[in-house]
Amino acid sequence: MSYIKLLKMAVLRNGLQFSRLCSFNHVNKTKLLPELTVARCEFHSNNRLCFLSDGRNDVIFTKCVRNNKGRIYFQCSFSLQTESVEKGLIKEPDEYVQSIYDGLKNHDRGSLARAITLIETSNPTKKVQAKALLNLILHDQKANEVHSLKGPKTFRVGLSGPPGAGKSTFIETFGKFLTEQDHKVAVLAVDPSSSRTGGSLLGDKTRMPELSRDMNAFIRASPSRGTLGGVTRTTNEAILVCEAAGYDIILIETIGVGQTEFVVADMVDMFCLLIPPAGGDELQGIKKGIVEVADLVAVNKCDGDLVSAARIIQGEYMSALKFIRKVNLNWSPQVLRISSITKEGIPELWKNMCEFRETMSKTGDLERKRADQKKIWMWNYIKDNIMDLFRSHPVVREKISVMEDRVSHGVLTPGEAADMLMRDFMKD
Repeated sequence: MSYIKLLKMAVLRNGLQFSRLCSFNHVNKTKLLPELTVARCEFHSNNRLCFLSDGRNDVIFTKCVRNNKGRIYFQCSFSLQTESVEKGLIKEPDEYVQSIYDGLKNHDRGSLARAITLIETSNPTKKVQAKALLNLILHDQKANEVHSLKGPKTFRVGLSGPPGAGKSTFIETFGKFLTEQDHKVAVLAVDPSSSRTGGSLLGDKTRMPELSRDMNAFIRASPSRGTLGGVTRTTNEAILVCEAAGYDIILIETIGVGQTEFVVADMVDMFCLLIPPAGGDELQGIKKGIVEVADLVAVNKCDGDLVSAARIIQGEYMSALKFIRKVNLNWSPQVLRISSITKEGIPELWKNMCEFRETMSKTGDLERKRADQKKIWMWNYIKDNIMDLFRSHPVVREKISVMEDRVSHGVLTPGEAADMLMRDFMKD
């Protein structure tokens, strides 16, 4: 573990300035960086981040790890990254990856499309390139967070609901509303994959003709590839790539989901549940599942003959939410009526989202939520990769068809066969 020792601290009007900066390894005391005079220092007590600059080079420090006898020690993300590269944990970007990254920084739409294709690939070589690209993006994102005193500069919104709730039509109207207010909007739409052929129609874009032509919007449809929860395995990385390309509002549209499919809630800042006017009764809202994790419930299609039905379902869900424990003590979910056709309720919906973002940012819950989400997705990737490793194990791969045949003919129980395969897998 690498640490930075800061000596001779002096408090100035514009922040903190250190006359001398010395770095050393906490274990063997080996110097990692040369001594330098610090020209500017910014210390943010809300997330305990420190930014140092000598006028030419920037060094980013994460949380304060020790403070005693007038000496402050910070964990340095630059040194940690260097250490990870030396150990082979992080691959240095090649020319192709660097060109995509440069394109993203220049807000090039073609580079954004290529970047998402790269992270969605299943090719082993391309996966290594994708990891190198994501490492560049994360390092740059960390630097931007240090400069931001108001929390994250981007806003991630998850949109989910049952099939036929009008999610794509709503995004068309809502996205145009946002671009007209000088926002840059990225839409990540997930389309279901066939359980028989594995193919996807990817037709959500056809419901967004106006937004597709908007140069301040980017729409990407991706197949679910059998992933449960309404999203893909790489949606989380696609969000980071879109943010790196300069899009400040990220909308994630899931496939039509049921009561227990709300994985998208673990990758966004705000989870919005869209329901049609015929969305069930009050009991449907009380049921545990997708409703209790929603930060906002929007009753869509509130127009024409469905206005009265929309008002009834709004009242029933408002009553139901009173019996559900709050996800966050600082926020009470609202139930709003909207129409994607007449645009009724869209400004009020955006105002509610802005209030949520401001509240969560002030309390620090937004940053904590994103930090917790990273840990959740680390474990999700572990689960997915373990299954891939299990199926690709040489001994297991040879015995799978035999075990399946014995189970189907009743020679072995499914539990017995699974235990035998697991023992073969664990031998190595």
